[in-house]
Amino acid sequence: MAYVNAWTGRTAGALQAALRMSNEGFAKHLGVAVRTVAAWHSGPDVTPRSEMQDALDTAFDRASDSAKARFRHLVEQREQSSLSAGADGEVQALRVAIAVVVDGAKVLVVCRRGEDGNGISWQFPAGMVKPGVALETVAVRETLAETGVHCSIVRKLGSRLHPITHVQAEYMLCEYLTGEAQNMDVLENVSVVWVEKSELTRFIPADRIYPPILEVLEVAE
Repeated sequence: MAYVNAWTGRTAGALQAALRMSNEGFAKHLGVAVRTVAAWHSGPDVTPRSEMQDALDTAFDRASDSAKARFRHLVEQREQSSLSAGADGEVQALRVAIAVVVDGAKVLVVCRRGEDGNGISWQFPAGMVKPGVALETVAVRETLAETGVHCSIVRKLGSRLHPITHVQAEYMLCEYLTGEAQNMDVLENVSVVWVEKSELTRFIPADRIYPPILEVLEVAE
């Protein structure tokens, strides 16, 4: 296999394994967010958008001969099996800290890019939790990295297995401190905005919002 016609979540995961990189290391190597790498694992059949394809092509081209040999072996193994065992097990163990940042009557949301490059999903700021790192630290740090907003933790709202991404989602209620909301991660996000609490379900469908968030924001379902 001298090249890959079109990368998928499965082949991207195989390249990561061949390079012997963690999710964080692979994300840094490609110049993408950790959540993007996690999304490839949770969606092995997804086709990354064009700029991601280019980044994966470059990483493959620059890989050593031994890494390319490992990649070919891994791809062959995964094609012969209906189970992508290693990737699936790893994804289930992933945890995400989600920050519900409130400033008076407003709440902070970001618009994620879809795999087709269009903004299709409004969400709260979030980041992957590395082993040994506190949820609170991740929530505050990732909010700043994504939006330019400084916040502080008020309390934990709860946790659940996310119905879409299938990662363990940990929800933190946060208070705005300072900073102007802006899109600090243009590769992953289309926009960052403050929305009125009463308008939140126009951006995120009520049935996709963790119920305790609706309760604390006093938003009608």
